[in-house]
Amino acid sequence: MKLLTSTINNFTIGITPVSRGMSVALLVLCFITMGCTLIKSKMDTDHASELTVIVGRVDARFLKHGQPIIVVARSMNKEQKNCQYTVLHDSGEYELLVDKGDYYIFAYLDKNSNLIYDLGEPAGAHEKPKIVRALAGGVIHDIDIVIPEKGQKIEIPDGFKVSSIKPKKLYSREAGAIVDLDDELFSEENGTEGFWEVASFYRKFGANIYFLEEYDPYKIPILFIHGAGGTPRGWKFFIDHIDRTRYQPWLFFYPTGGRIDNTAYGLFWKLVNLQTKYKFPKLYITAHSMGGLVARSFVVNYGQRFPYVRVFVSLSTPWGGDKMAEYGVHQSPVVVPSWRDMQPNGDFIKSLYRMKMPRYLDFYLFYGYKGNRNPFEHNNDGTIRLTSILDYRPQAEAKMSYAFHEDHASIANSEEVLKQYNAILKKYDEKPSAASRQPAGFLRVHYKYTYNFNGIIPRPLLILTPEGGRGPDITIFLGKDDNGKILGPFPEGKYMASLVTTATVGIPDKKLVPVFIEGNKTDEIDFVFSPEGAVGGCLTTNQESEYFPGTPEYIYRSGDRRIFIDSISLKGNGILRSPQPVRGGYYNDNEYLISHSDYCYNECFVFHRLPAGEYSLSIQAKGYNPIEKKVLVIPGIPTSFQNIKLTSD
Repeated sequence: MKLLTSTINNFTIGITPVSRGMSVALLVLCFITMGCTLIKSKMDTDHASELTVIVGRVDARFLKHGQPIIVVARSMNKEQKNCQYTVLHDSGEYELLVDKGDYYIFAYLDKNSNLIYDLGEPAGAHEKPKIVRALAGGVIHDIDIVIPEKGQKIEIPDGFKVSSIKPKKLYSREAGAIVDLDDELFSEENGTEGFWEVASFYRKFGANIYFLEEYDPYKIPILFIHGAGGTPRGWKFFIDHIDRTRYQPWLFFYPTGGRIDNTAYGLFWKLVNLQTKYKFPKLYITAHSMGGLVARSFVVNYGQRFPYVRVFVSLSTPWGGDKMAEYGVHQSPVVVPSWRDMQPNGDFIKSLYRMKMPRYLDFYLFYGYKGNRNPFEHNNDGTIRLTSILDYRPQAEAKMSYAFHEDHASIANSEEVLKQYNAILKKYDEKPSAASRQPAGFLRVHYKYTYNFNGIIPRPLLILTPEGGRGPDITIFLGKDDNGKILGPFPEGKYMASLVTTATVGIPDKKLVPVFIEGNKTDEIDFVFSPEGAVGGCLTTNQESEYFPGTPEYIYRSGDRRIFIDSISLKGNGILRSPQPVRGGYYNDNEYLISHSDYCYNECFVFHRLPAGEYSLSIQAKGYNPIEKKVLVIPGIPTSFQNIKLTSD
């Protein structure tokens, strides 16, 4: 009883937490009835290790804004004829959480919002492969769907009922969906479910970035990330008192009981889709409690691919983890997955500091010291020890640390805190960035493919490398409507430009094109892509900490590296290749993307420029049994990294 009460006190740390008294009362009730939250939480957590996230994009260009698109995974297993579905409000990204099994993935325009596929509703399905096999854990990528205006004949009968339960409201789970801060979506009940029942929450709501208003290119987006057990509603005081003529609030709502690096990967996925759509030049992040760990994991692991975050403010974040999490992992009958990441000496906390945050990002650390005055307790803010909040590693990177006479929750509703926060924002308003003072120009990008697609055309990534190493690479994600569009502004100067996509190569062998960006002028580049065969993957084990729904492709994973490839070779179709394995903590993979060179880095690998056909893949990793695997290569068809499981010697 004492253990679990302490656990609730220490980890229900969202901005709008369930009151401690209610938590204890609920806990007692659960023990008496042997039901309620704890039992459901254990069932949810045990089941979660068998679930997989399927992600992709839906293209329905004819769609009128606001008409719901229903994306469905229909089980093809005889003993399991159920469906999982999600809702979009426009063409864009989707995620589905499914059990282990085989699925037919389709999408349709639900004109009457009844969750029934009715006659005449435009539809489309994923074609290659037609049946998607979900194993336990991880993510299946690139399950893309095109809905033609006249529809596609799909293997679903008219009148097919997607779900027997119709919710009061169909919430879009696509990034940028507009909601009201007072919407019941952000209820305290849902926040609590996201902490204790991760899989249940994810199936209902996903993990998404919501808007409170239509996107405005003249306002700077501020992304607010809540803490454990909380919801975006806890940011109401901040949102009501920032300058809404200058800033637009974005709200990340996610299941806080999930693994933190998985959540950071989901945040990256959502922000990439928003950046592709809106091309916003900069983003500010404000995070409370565990939300700060999500934000740092995102910045550290994906900053190279998403170099738009300029200001990061954390409030009461347990930067050094929490001992109670470690105790709970070893002693509690119910282990919330995010507790594993909160262990002070765990892999996740260590991974946050394997490299510093980018130089272009300014970080501010806010904390409260109005905590428990018990002489037998460590100094704290009422929930988290100050030794964790003031961990020397993030402090060393902060431009400034600010202390307030507030506790862990009240810091997000303090006038003094808000006054300092707005002063920081104002400083960036009044102080033009170095980039804004430089002359700037534009670039128009043209590209085409030498072959036809049955599905969604791969989205190119534009990489601009400043000549002479004047600064970091500029990366721009291009959307379906960016071909021939003027992009920018970019700082004036000479660059080497490259356009890369999956499963294609530029012709004639085009890799880098010199461009000169001049003030208020537009340069132009052209790329033509032909099919390329490629195969890549990463090694993993069956360890519980790495085997969970939403786990990012291992090439992106945070955490200290524990698996290294000793030797690797690919043989077939007259080809034998054995790239030299390289070990390290961080690398710039843009050069590999541009050159289409084979590489093997830590536990991950990619082979490029492969003819179609079957190949034999051989891998040796110290301490594990050798891998012998057959792989099929189809040029021009994008394939995601394969997770290859190792078994011990």
